[in-house]
Amino acid sequence: MTPSTTAPHVVVIGGGICGLATAHRLAHRGTRVTLLEAGDQLGGLGTFFPYDDRRIERFYHCIMPSDAGLLGLLDELGLKDSVRWRKTTMGMVVAGRRYPFNSAFDLLRFSPLRLRDRLRFGLVSVLLRRLGRGRDLDALRAEDWLRGLYGDTVWDRLFAPMFGSKFGPSFGDVPALYLWQRLGRERNVATRGYPAGGYKVIIDAVRDSIEQAGGTVRTSTPVRRLHSAGDSSIITLDGGEVLGADHVVSTVPLPLLRRIADDALAARLPRTDLPYQGVVTAVFFLRRRLTGHYWTPVLRSGTEFDGVVAMSELAGTEATGGRHLVYVMRYTDRDSQLYLDDETAIAARWSAQLRGLYPDLGPEEIEDVRVFKAPFVEPVYPLGYLSQRPAVAVAGTNLLLATTAHVYPEVTSWNSSVALANDVVDRIAAELDQPAAAEPVR
Repeated sequence: MTPSTTAPHVVVIGGGICGLATAHRLAHRGTRVTLLEAGDQLGGLGTFFPYDDRRIERFYHCIMPSDAGLLGLLDELGLKDSVRWRKTTMGMVVAGRRYPFNSAFDLLRFSPLRLRDRLRFGLVSVLLRRLGRGRDLDALRAEDWLRGLYGDTVWDRLFAPMFGSKFGPSFGDVPALYLWQRLGRERNVATRGYPAGGYKVIIDAVRDSIEQAGGTVRTSTPVRRLHSAGDSSIITLDGGEVLGADHVVSTVPLPLLRRIADDALAARLPRTDLPYQGVVTAVFFLRRRLTGHYWTPVLRSGTEFDGVVAMSELAGTEATGGRHLVYVMRYTDRDSQLYLDDETAIAARWSAQLRGLYPDLGPEEIEDVRVFKAPFVEPVYPLGYLSQRPAVAVAGTNLLLATTAHVYPEVTSWNSSVALANDVVDRIAAELDQPAAAEPVR
């Protein structure tokens, strides 16, 4: 369905997966859509860097079998069958010692906890989803809930360092609902998926789909000013170019949106001001396999990073020329000293720290290290956020918001972003009274 020149015009700000999915759905409904991305790549956290003649993701990703929104999009693009599914496992590093952490037998041998704490941990973990049903977990601190269920020792030795690394100093105050959702999605032993050719294949396919349906995708096009009031919006770009729109969908974090909104629009934006954790990630190219585990939290081990993802356990090594790809990361505030530190210095320190955890990894077996940073990755939600969550529609304007501030209590992921995009498009379509979507071009 190619839009006519008189069809309503929607501008989507932000070329991450939410923005891409939004533009894709709008274009196939016959809407004139323009997607604007400030950077030179699409994909948000799915962007990549060149390595030899290959494209490697800056940050790790995986697909879960329950990711209905994302898998639905891949099906429309003809990519669903390209997802390779593998069973993955989890390790644990505590005080420098490595442990498998998948089975009841692994738990019984997990010496950082006393036997009675191991038994309690196993029983509560089996019942955790059931124990959360019917409770107002949105108004319950994660620390209060988990400490009450698991006991002080498990909280202090395992959960506090794990959640502290993810959410920063306010980790104990995060609503238990968010962690309940996360623990329901992610398990120690889990089947995970990865698309053949990597996430760039998905990004390229969505872009092609948008453009084949008559939409416009522009990269390296930052928005300098946004005015939205009544039934129209005016978007000012670099160099003074001005676009008009019947609707605008902003997928950028609210702190960034406030920077480009004019005074009148800024006064109408939600007052919600979530703190965000950024991330520092090092991508290691190894000449041998590091571990059989896909995911390994690192607790109280003297490292700046707090997690190791052996991506090749999921994605294989074919796309990396036989090299084993390992991501290590630290979630941190974008104003922290670590975030502001030089990438070369981080790479050197983290190489030494990784070898300290895996002494059999020789320096010659680390072929290369690349360090990347992202400032807005994980919102730190306050208690009672369900009642504070900002509305999608900004009153008095034709601006719609589709950000990570809106996916709660779902886990921040490509899947929840696609689901949010679907909801936003349905709102626009209902207002414009458009017909159902045409079958996307494959």
